Order: sequence, then structure tokens, then C-alpha cells
Amino acid sequence: MYDLSVFKELGSLTFFYASLASHNIAYFCSMEPIRNKVKESGLIQLDLEDFLPKEAPVSLDLSEQLWQGFVLKEKEFRSWIKETDWSIYANKPVRIHCSTDAIIPTWAYMLVTAALAEHTTDVVSGNEVAMEHYLIRKALHHLELSDFVDQRVIVKGCAKLLDQEHALTQLVLALKPYVKSMMFGEPCSTVPIFKR
Repeated sequence: MYDLSVFKELGSLTFFYASLASHNIAYFCSMEPIRNKVKESGLIQLDLEDFLPKEAPVSLDLSEQLWQGFVLKEKEFRSWIKETDWSIYANKPVRIHCSTDAIIPTWAYMLVTAALAEHTTDVVSGNEVAMEHYLIRKALHHLELSDFVDQRVIVKGCAKLLDQEHALTQLVLALKPYVKSMMFGEPCSTVPIFKR
């Protein structure tokens, strides 16, 4: 059982003592609302994961269109291009690749891209890292850089990216001419990158 009979006020803090068995415990209660000092500081926090689209890129594996898994036959390939409903890829990032060691003629990538171009502009040939590089560069290109003029920026660490170093490099190149300073990490523990 608690004895909450003793209260003392000192400025904006209220102290009260509780007696529990033979132990005296002091509690401190703030009468002021909790403040978000990071938000009040004017720091802009960036999370690189926010630069990627919410919907995962679609993977289009050309090995599925190869004869016996190794040879691309132009007539059959062109037939597949013509018969495929490319609208299912509308406004989605699409990664064209081949998951086998087959040698795909370069014009095959061009044919697929031409078919996709009516439905999406986000088409990349290559692996998942190439797609991530493209999406990061695209997001940075569309960033409203005037929002960062003379601002202090913290770039959140530990982003779940395939190539975080690439994203960080591109971010520094995009923001350095505009921001007052850039730091890496969390507001409680940052590493300074540069300061003007």
C-alpha cells in the first residue's frame, strides 16, 4: 500500500514520496507538457527508405521466354510481345532481367521496353541493385531542393537498402550545394558530414 501524503512543489516540478513497506521512493512529475526537442530544433530528418516507392518493383524474367531455357527465337519472342497485356505493369517500376546464363540479344530488351513504355516510364534492365539505384536517383531528381536551402539535415542511419552507400553518396551530391549542414545517424548520436 502506498502513502502518497507528502507532496512538494519546486518550480515546474512536483515531487511526491511513496512509502512501500520499508522503502521510500521519490517520484518526479513534470507539470509541463513533453516537448519534442528534435522537432523544435528545426532539423530536417531524412530516411532513405522514404525515397523508394511503397510498391515493390516488378521483375520481368526473360528466361521464361527462351526456347529450352537458353535460346531466344525472334518470331516466338515477337509473338509474346504482341500477345502480352502490358497494361498490368501500368505505373509500376519494372526490372527486366534474365535469371539464367543465357545470352539475350540486346534488341530483346529494347522490344520489351518499347512495349512497356506505353504504361510505365520506370524500366530498368539488370539486377535489383540497378533498380534501386535508378529509383533513388529519380527520387532525388524530383526532390524540392528549395526546401533545403540553409537547413540542417540529419540522414537516418541503418536504412534497409540493397546499396545504402550509393544512396548516401547521391544524397550528399544532391543536397550539399543547398544545406547548411548534414549529419548522419540519429538525433541523439550523429556524425557530422559537412557544415558551411
